[in-house]
Amino acid sequence: MSRFGSGDVLQAAYTALFDHFGPQHWWPAETVFEVIVGAVLTQNTSWKNVDRALENLRAAGVLHLEGLRGLHHEELAELIRPAGYFRLKARRLRNLLDLIHERHDGSLERFLATDLQTLREQLLGVNGIGPETADSILLYAAEKPTFVIDAYTHRVAKRHGWVEQERDYHGLKEYFEAALPEEVPLYNEYHALLVRVGHEFCKPTPRCEHCPLRPLLPDGGPLEPDS
Repeated sequence: MSRFGSGDVLQAAYTALFDHFGPQHWWPAETVFEVIVGAVLTQNTSWKNVDRALENLRAAGVLHLEGLRGLHHEELAELIRPAGYFRLKARRLRNLLDLIHERHDGSLERFLATDLQTLREQLLGVNGIGPETADSILLYAAEKPTFVIDAYTHRVAKRHGWVEQERDYHGLKEYFEAALPEEVPLYNEYHALLVRVGHEFCKPTPRCEHCPLRPLLPDGGPLEPDS
């Protein structure tokens, strides 16, 4: 079990992170459609590589729904090559575009307006779209209140004793959503801040000395430094 009241510790952690880092201005994309594409491309790679792939698509004039659907598989794969696993990700993008075309009459607006639970189920039914990618699309593109869990969130929450070590994606998501107000801006900012602290401090080998979350730990260090 958590060593703290979940609402109290999450609020304290959010305040500490926000005071230290400030607003993160996520998601780093120019349009809603870019958020959707970026959520697929960022699987197993850095945003720097995704940005290069997105720039290729912009330069080719195809970074829109019909533009991508009009590309042959190999053309799409070559344009997104910088994102890695480019042939696999091209198939995943195609599968997602097919969902929008077939279930929402090719309307991005209708796709985004679908209720949270229905749209999440549809996204999870797309080959290659897992919970993190689905929730990223739902939160950052559709602006629906669903908390995104990633490797940084797992590491920070479990090291600091907020949740049990065995909690999976869905258990950790439920923990955050039960403890926090159901607010899209809060979910957006909180996830971005967790990514930031994970990237800068809560690394595989943690850098705890100057971490903004250190004052919240009773012993000043992580529970599981190698997790």
